[in-house]
Formats: sequence, C-alpha cells, structure tokens
Amino acid sequence: MDPSRLPRSFRIVLVLGIALLAAGAGLLAYRWYEQPTTLTIAVGSLDGEAGRLVSAIAGKFAQSKAPVRLSLVQTPGPLESAKAFASGKVDLAVVRGDVGDLSQAQAVIVLAHATVLLVAPPGAAISDVAELKRAAIGVIGAEANQKLIKVLTDEYDLTRAGVTFKPLAPADARRALDAKEVRAILLVMPLTEKYLSLLRNVFSRTTRAGPVMIAIESAGAIAEKERAYESFDVPKGTLRGSPPVPADDLTTLQTSFYLVAQKKLGNDLIGDLTQSIMNARRDLLAELPALSQIATPDTDAGAYIPVHPGAAAVYEGTRESFLDQWGNAIFLAPMIAGGLASVLAAAWKFLRPIEAPSREEALDTLYALGPRVRAAGRESELEEIEREIDKVLRTQRAQPVEDDKAERAVTAVNVAAHRLENLIHDRRIHLASRQPGQAESQVESHQAESRAES
Repeated sequence: MDPSRLPRSFRIVLVLGIALLAAGAGLLAYRWYEQPTTLTIAVGSLDGEAGRLVSAIAGKFAQSKAPVRLSLVQTPGPLESAKAFASGKVDLAVVRGDVGDLSQAQAVIVLAHATVLLVAPPGAAISDVAELKRAAIGVIGAEANQKLIKVLTDEYDLTRAGVTFKPLAPADARRALDAKEVRAILLVMPLTEKYLSLLRNVFSRTTRAGPVMIAIESAGAIAEKERAYESFDVPKGTLRGSPPVPADDLTTLQTSFYLVAQKKLGNDLIGDLTQSIMNARRDLLAELPALSQIATPDTDAGAYIPVHPGAAAVYEGTRESFLDQWGNAIFLAPMIAGGLASVLAAAWKFLRPIEAPSREEALDTLYALGPRVRAAGRESELEEIEREIDKVLRTQRAQPVEDDKAERAVTAVNVAAHRLENLIHDRRIHLASRQPGQAESQVESHQAESRAES
C-alpha cells in the first residue's frame, strides 16, 4: 500500500507513536545503565564496630550517588560472615584472614590489622608462651579463634604442658581474672586507642604494676607455616603505664580484616566499589578515625588472599580510560547518527503533504506517455497507461482555475489527454490486426466512434 494515500493526520500520529516508543526505549536503557548495582555484604563483630563502619560507608555511597550500593547482612562475627560468603549467600563479606573458608575470596581492601595479644595480670612471671604450664587461658571470641588456638597448641605443645583454653565473653574477663579462673587472656584486636582502653580496663587498678604481655617468640616460624598470620612487634609502651607496657618491643602474631568479593563479580563493578570506598574514606575520616586503618591489600600474585583484578586496577592505576571503554561507541556514533538522519528524512518525507504537480508538469507527463503508447505490445500496457492518464486528470481537476493562463493550461492538458486516447485507440486496432477475426470489429468500432464524434 502506498503510504502517501494514508490520511496525513494518521501518518502524523503513527510517526509520533514510533518516536515516543523509541524515546521511551532509550530512556529505559539509560536508566538501566545508570542504575546503581546493589551488592550484599555480610559483616559482624563482637562489639558491632565493623557493622557501624560499613554502614557509614554504605550511607555515604547513597549520599554521593555512587555507582555501587551496599545492602548489609548483619552476622554475630567474622566466622558467620565467612560462612555466609563461602555458601554464596552474599557478594561481599568482612572476614578475618584466619577464620573460615576463603578459597573463593578475592581481597578488595584491608579494613584493619588485628594483633594477637596474650595478657596476664600484674605480677605474673611469664614472658613467653613456652613458659605456660598447667594454666587456663581465657579466650575472648573463642569460636573465631579456634585456628589460632590450634596453631599455638601445635607450635608450643600446650596440650602436653597442661594448658587449657576457656571461652570468655568480654564482660566476664575481669571477673574471671579476679577469681583466678584463668591465668591469662587471649584476644585478637586492632591496636587502636578504643580497644587498648578497653583492654586496660579489664585489669585491676589496685596496684601500680601494669598487666604483663606475653610474647609469642615463635611468631616467625608460625607465619611461615600459616600464611594467614605474620610476625609483628608490638611497640614499647602500647598499653602505657609506668613502667611502660610492654617494656620493650614484643614479638607476637598479626592477621588482618579484609573486605572480600566473590571471584565471579566483574572487574568494572569491583573497580567502582574500590574507588567508591576510597572516596567515602576520605569524606568520613574526620568523624570516623577508625577508617584510617583501611589499607591496600597485597597485590602480589602469591598473596595469601589474592586481590580482585578490579581492585588491583584501581591500586595500580591501570583502569581503562574513558577512550578505552567508549572508543568503539565513539567510533560508531557517527554511523548511528547517519542512520538516524536517514530515518528522520524518511519520516519527514512520509509526513509532508502531497504536492500536486503543476499543470506544466502534468502536460510533460502526458507528453511522455505518447512513445509508450506507440511501443506498447500488449493490451495490459495500454490499460496501465490509461490509468496513469486518469490519475493526472483527477489531480488537475482538484486544482482551482484562477485566471486565463490556468484555463489555457487546463485546455492543453485535456487536448493532450484526448490525443493520447486516440493513440491508444489506434494502437489497440494495430494490436488486434495481428489476431484474425478481431481486426474488422476493431475497425468498425473505431469508425462508429468517429461518426459519433462528428
């Protein structure tokens, strides 16, 4: 069907509908592209501090309209977070390097370093784990510290030495020490003022002497066998006091809290997450000093928890530039624009009103039909030419006759049409003469028409 025969109003509505549909599809595609990706993150700690920090970061993401958002899944502690991560229930998790199954984990950032502290009450005559005999050690966060307990037990043969470990809640630590239910306390914590203050408050203040920090002199050997740990020296005077506690740098173990991501997550997504965390850290550092502990994970190929490639690209400055990411789109944009221009041109041609040819153009059209009549070899060709003549005449009839010049043009068109009709008539006779029995009837018909006209 010829689109030009459709009513103009219908064509306008049709093109507007198509344009609105295309605009709606484009808007939906843009909103889908710009929509931030929400990642679930398992986080938990005994005091809830890890959850507060991650919640503040998540809030900053939303405030700054970051491309990534966080949905928190609160857990009792790092062990439960590691379990949720290993089961694939969450995309991210805050975990401790020595807790749980981290085989599918890739590091995004280091949230904090946690130091292993073994502390005895003032006056204890113990300087190294090897000197512990038949002692009960209270363990804060015992469930998460099972690997640490095993490592110390195997390294120092504590089972043979009669050393036992007793789970303790943080609130019960001081009472257990005062009642001599335990001889020392084992805990893993960041060396920040908040946690050091809590540790100092565990011990009685009735004496001038400070608590005794017990060294783990075999920390280097343990770290070689267990990559989740590294040897670390607690600085002199970390617990303050006079004399300072410890009196000199003290060898012990250290592990780290990581934000880890599933391996399946894309590099661009984790790159956006890493950059957003760094931006949030900068903005929140004044009100949350604990964020100063955030550090870059080990980017070496042999790292204990390998860094996610997306995060590594941020740290190493190798993220793809705008041109790298959008070069193909920029190259294709002119081609797409050209295609759109063609579509718009076709739409304009489709919409614009049909302009009737002038009478001069109509006359030229009729003159051009003469050679076609003479060359016609079939009746169907002549019928097609007659239809074209009728179309020209209908179009011209619809145009107003305003002056003598227009009237003369109408007369010329009618004369040309009449001449063509005669040519068609003669051509039919010629074609019929080729078929026996039809030539005479065609001639008689032509003569009758001539007499009628005269």
